[in-house]
Amino acid sequence: MGNEPIILNVYDMYSLNEFTSSLGIGVFHSGIEIYGREFAYGGHPYALSGIFEMTPGDATELGEIFTFKRSIVLGTTDFTEEDVERIVEEMGKEYKGNAYHLMHKNCNHFSSALSKILCGADIPRWVNRLAYFSSCVPFLQSCLPKQWLTPAALQCSVSQELQAGGELEEAEDAAATASLASMSPCSPSSSSSPSSLPRQPGHQPRR
Repeated sequence: MGNEPIILNVYDMYSLNEFTSSLGIGVFHSGIEIYGREFAYGGHPYALSGIFEMTPGDATELGEIFTFKRSIVLGTTDFTEEDVERIVEEMGKEYKGNAYHLMHKNCNHFSSALSKILCGADIPRWVNRLAYFSSCVPFLQSCLPKQWLTPAALQCSVSQELQAGGELEEAEDAAATASLASMSPCSPSSSSSPSSLPRQPGHQPRR
C-alpha cells in the first residue's frame, strides 16, 4: 500500500447526543478525508448523487448543530487523487440522495464503503451504532433533524446542480425552438411562439 493516509472525521450532533448518550448510543456524522479533501454522504429527494465534498474537519460547513468530535486514521492507500475522484463519482450512482436510509444506507455506511475500497478497513462500530438501534425504533429517522439527513454543504451542492440543470434545459429548449423555426414553412406571424411549443418534462442534471 502507499503512504496517503485515509482519515475518518467524526462529528457530534451535540443537541441530540445530550439525550442519547444515556442510552449508550450517539448520533454521529462522518466523512472520509484524503488528499486534503473530505467526502461524505447525505439524503435529499432527488435522483442525484448524495455524495458531497467539504473542507476536512470544518463542522460549520455541515450546519450549526454539528461539532467536530475526532479524527481516526484508518490506514493508507496507493490510489492517486484522480483515482479517488473516479471512485467517488462511480459510488454516486449507488449513493443517490433519494436512496438514503438511516438503517441501511447513511453517511457512516458510505464512509465505511469508501474506506474499504481505499484501504480495506472498516470504520469503528460505535460511529454507526444509531443505524443498528434504529432497527428497533422504525420511526427514528423521522425524528432526526433535517440537517443530519441533509447537511448544509450537501444542500448547497444539490441547489447548484439543480440550477445548472435548469439552465441546461432552457438552453436545450431554445436550441430546439430555433431548429423548428428554421425548418418551418410557415411565415413568422403564423408560426408557433416558443411559449406555445410543447415542452419536455423537466429532467435532472446529468451525472
